[in-house]
Amino acid sequence: KNRRLKQAKEEAQAETEQYGLQREKEFKAKEASKETQEKMTMVQTYFHQNRDEVLDNLLAFVCYIRPEIHENYHING
Repeated sequence: KNRRLKQAKEEAQAETEQYGLQREKEFKAKEASKETQEKMTMVQTYFHQNRDEVLDNLLAFVCYIRPEIHENYHING
């Protein structure tokens, strides 16, 4: 009888540990998901704040042309 009680106690303890590990894993997954959502919101906010400035800088860089002779070009003669 004592052996059966001890075995039942060990099985219950193993189930409890397994359940605890499962709950912790689920918690970490939800926590990671929340952090991801927060980071995405921040990235979108920064995108909307800086979009116009970045586009203006890019267009200025592309559209502003300074014709000049390349430093490696040598005129013979």
